[in-house]
Amino acid sequence: MATDNLIAKLYQSPKTILTTKDIALIWEETNTVKLTSKIKYYAKEGSLIRLTRGVFAKNKEYEIKELATSIYTPSYVSFETVLREAGVIFQHHDSIFVAGPYPVKKRINGHIITFRKLKDSVLYNALGVKNEKNYSIATLERAFLDTVYLSPKFYFDNLRSINWEQCFELAKIYDNKQLIKRVIKYQKYAQ
Repeated sequence: MATDNLIAKLYQSPKTILTTKDIALIWEETNTVKLTSKIKYYAKEGSLIRLTRGVFAKNKEYEIKELATSIYTPSYVSFETVLREAGVIFQHHDSIFVAGPYPVKKRINGHIITFRKLKDSVLYNALGVKNEKNYSIATLERAFLDTVYLSPKFYFDNLRSINWEQCFELAKIYDNKQLIKRVIKYQKYAQ
């Protein structure tokens, strides 16, 4: 296959962020040595931008939320990021908050990405997580529950947009009686 076609194939993908696995699938390359060699060549040439180990951007106009959810699998945007966008909290945070398998903070290309660990039974459960563009993001209710689950005394500015019925239904996946008690308190506070 001609080398120009390899980059053209990447640009046909709607993704702005590509992992090594994505590139292997697009290029139909099963030999890891050849794949690594080709990726290194294109990164050195400037056709691919290496952001972190195994994660690349096609150009500088990439979606930060897509980057955040490409670093670890499974992961989804949640917590303060979703709550702020929904107007539930008013505080601005420079970080993108992500539910993931490890509690870690990463600084990549000027962006701060904060991963918060959820237990596997919650993290792997897709209820309340939607696919948007090329990344996964929590619904408002799921982000609220994720936050209350990890931060029992979190302060929320405006809880009026929460669908409480949906919240109590989603709360079952956490299998945590204390969480239900906290949600009841927040519901009373919101009314």
